Order: sequence, then structure tokens, then C-alpha cells
Amino acid sequence: MPKILRVELPSDQEREIRERLQARDLAPGTRLRLECIRLMGRGLMVPEVADLLECNEVTARGAVHRFAAGGFDALADAPRPARPASVTREDREALAALLDESAQQGVPGLPPRCVTGWPRNGECGSRRPG
Repeated sequence: MPKILRVELPSDQEREIRERLQARDLAPGTRLRLECIRLMGRGLMVPEVADLLECNEVTARGAVHRFAAGGFDALADAPRPARPASVTREDREALAALLDESAQQGVPGLPPRCVTGWPRNGECGSRRPG
């Protein structure tokens, strides 16, 4: 039988959980783990927390172990390795400028010079692949 896990949160940690949960850019996994800690701090047991949050009991237990080992910072999602975005902010701004230009000319979409195959390097705000 698994060990009964308990979380005791002082009032400053309860306040910090509420503040962290209000962040708009919080990753879903981080939000779930914070909710697990918040509910367990209110005296709920792992099966009850898992049922309320519709997650696996292993997830709720893992959140408690992460919190015990490293506090709030340990609840954050680990960075995911990935290739950097290929479209930069400058690329998006160049495209927006082209669309504005074509709209002023009364042409829907991109100007005709940009839709006839690959443009020369730098023209139309795009680059050849590779």
C-alpha cells in the first residue's frame, strides 16, 4: 500500500500558489502540479486530488515529491529541446508590411512580384531555403 502523503502549507506558501496560478503564461503541466499541491495543502488525499483534477494518482504523487525536493521552482516544466523557430519577428513584420502594401494597391494577398516562384534574396521579405 502506498505511503500516505501530506502537504502542509504555511499562509505565505498558500498565497504564493494563488499568485502563481493567476499567471496567464503558465504551462499546463506546471498549473496541474500547482493545483495538486494547493489541494493537498487543504487536506485532500492523493486519490481525491487525482479525481478532482482528472489526472493519474502518479501525477499527483510526483507533484508532491517534486515540491518536497525543490519547492515551487521544481514544479515548472522542464525545458524541451527543439529547433528554433524558422520564422522570426522580422519575417512576420516584413510579411505584414507586404500585405499592407498590397491592400493599399487594392490587390488581395501578396503583391504579384512575390507569388511567382522564389523571389530573389531579400525581396518580398523571404529567403531561399538552405
